[in-house]
This record gives sequence, C-alpha cells and structure tokens, in this order.
Amino acid sequence: MKYKVIVMPEAEDDLKEAFSWYEDNRTGLGHDFLLQVDAGINFIKRNPDVHPIEYKGTKKHLIKRFPYKIIYLVEEEKIVILAVIHGKRNPVLIKKRIDSI
Repeated sequence: MKYKVIVMPEAEDDLKEAFSWYEDNRTGLGHDFLLQVDAGINFIKRNPDVHPIEYKGTKKHLIKRFPYKIIYLVEEEKIVILAVIHGKRNPVLIKKRIDSI
C-alpha cells in the first residue's frame, strides 16, 4: 500500500530548530541531519507497522547518527509525522502534543 506522508507544522518547527542547531555547530551537519530524517521517513513509508504502538497509537523511529526520533501515527493510507525530537526531551512535552491532536 502507498502511504501519503503528512508532516504536522509542529514537526516542521522541530526540524527547523534542530537543523539550525546542528548547522550552527558545524557547517553541513544540519544537511546531514535532514538527510537522515528523510531516510527515516522513507523507511517508515515502506514499513509503517514495523515499530510497536506506544502512547495513544503513536509509533517512534530512531534516526541514525543523531539522537532524535520521529513520532508518527498510521491512519488508513496516511502517515502523520507529529514530532521530530531529541531523545532526551521530556516525554511529558510529547504527550501534551499528542493529546492536543
């Protein structure tokens, strides 16, 4: 089945923030980060059910090389990216974002 990927505005903000942080620390590292996120999203598109269900039906995919995870939902023919966040962020922040959907 082909899935359509929808990136929520909050997840886009997460990406912009992480990109800026990595790019400020080393030129080109932000682009490497985005390439790994893209690879992660492509993996999720091919294998949306490979990760176990977690809080309120969400799933998470760990990004290679970077301590970030993609939080997503699978809804019929859609994959909804809710967040792209650092693994050390407080889980309460993620739960609040999920609860607001």
